[in-house]
Amino acid sequence: MTVPKPRIRRALALPLGMVTASALAFLPNATASAAPVESAAPQAGGPSLSYVVNIHNTGVGLTAHVKKAVAEAGGTIVESYDQIGTLVVHSSNPEFASVMRRVKGVDSAGATRTAPLPTQSTADMGAPKVLSAGEVAQAQAEAAGGQDPLEPLQWDLRPIKADQAHRKTLGSPKVTVAVIDTGVDDTHPDLAPNFDRRASVNCVSGKPDTTDGAWRPSATDSPHGTHVAGEIAAAKNGSGMTGVAPGVKVAGIKVADPDGFFYTEAVVCGFVWAAEHGVDVTNNSYYTDPWNFNCSDDPDQKALVDAVDRAARYAEKKGTVNVAAAGNDSYDLASHAITDPTSPNDSTPGDRVIDPHNCFDIPSQVPGVVTVSATGAKGLKSSFSNYGLGVVDVTAPGGDSTAYQRPEPPATSGLILGTLPGGKWGYMAGTSMASPHVAAVAALIKSTHPNAPASLVRSLLSSQATPMGCTDPYDIDGDGKIDAVCEGTKNNNGFYGRGMVDALAAVTK
Repeated sequence: MTVPKPRIRRALALPLGMVTASALAFLPNATASAAPVESAAPQAGGPSLSYVVNIHNTGVGLTAHVKKAVAEAGGTIVESYDQIGTLVVHSSNPEFASVMRRVKGVDSAGATRTAPLPTQSTADMGAPKVLSAGEVAQAQAEAAGGQDPLEPLQWDLRPIKADQAHRKTLGSPKVTVAVIDTGVDDTHPDLAPNFDRRASVNCVSGKPDTTDGAWRPSATDSPHGTHVAGEIAAAKNGSGMTGVAPGVKVAGIKVADPDGFFYTEAVVCGFVWAAEHGVDVTNNSYYTDPWNFNCSDDPDQKALVDAVDRAARYAEKKGTVNVAAAGNDSYDLASHAITDPTSPNDSTPGDRVIDPHNCFDIPSQVPGVVTVSATGAKGLKSSFSNYGLGVVDVTAPGGDSTAYQRPEPPATSGLILGTLPGGKWGYMAGTSMASPHVAAVAALIKSTHPNAPASLVRSLLSSQATPMGCTDPYDIDGDGKIDAVCEGTKNNNGFYGRGMVDALAAVTK
């Protein structure tokens, strides 16, 4: 099988799985010691890096003590998220993290990157296949009454019964889904009617930037976030395409830097911003760079998990449902060993064998986050999709190579149609495209049950899903060799979790 795999696992352009929820409660707090502040003397000569420092207790006295120690260790605080006890810090002291881990009251501290500020690497986010004028005209000719012009190309609406759900409701404008991603072009004609400016922000530096339009992608940024936003909430307005929940609001929380990296400080900022601005659902079609998997026996990586875990849990406590993509590496995330050849992806990666029971893909494997695998036009696990029993919660269309899973006419591509910056539309594929389908169905559930807490919305996503039994044998390319092994029952298995999410059930039950 050969489906292009860009650096990120968000989308494939032709642009994470969860152990049990209790397994992340695994991470023990670092033992706090009363190391004297004198040991925190800064050293010169190191590259300037970004760090997170996680405080054991957010009491005023302890927080002030830790902030003082940060300064004495040669750090400058960029932002203080006192709500979750996490500091974003810049420092050129190469011993900064190890010094801070010896400070009384610090649970964990670690560098969020291996490349200096600013990063020197570039990342391949994957380029979409842009719809031609001829394809637009052909789709318009195929559109039936009540359909937006490009709906005939959206085969992905039918498997989750979104087309049926739209006959009952388009979703509530009181519900907002935030796309934590590369930025959203709110000037797009399919997104402008539903855009929530108040809940939008640029979090790239780890500090919220509310400058008007700061949430938009630049001319050189990936269109990934705009594509995701259209899948969720492209307006049913007689032009273009239709989102799964075309009546809800969509916000842009930009967290990818100019090189395409999603660093911990930006992700933390994104979750906290969503929590503080009444966001009902977040979509997270990325993994937190630079590590594909963060291992708890590495003190730096442990700190990154701790920070994102705190931020995501805080958002859920505030009522936000967090949905994330399972990833595009064809990994069995429930296996005993995975070879990760891509980390750290912002400097010099190298093969490392990781234990998925001790190393975690964040935010996908943060407890409470809904983890989504992808299916193609024939309803089979997408060739690239990660999977794993006890990891995947639910599944949704994410597309696949047309050579493997060809849609029924009038659809012509096995990929997923979405909005693109500059008023365009185009195709992408990946678990990145599956996750927003689930986020949109969660928004429809929230529209139907406006007072439902996040835990209930998560539960309804699973209980209302249509069960899908294992595909066995799974030989997606037809070469006679088994490409992946599905474990579990019809009601809960490694390929599809609890099954295909159901938009119709979301608006009727």
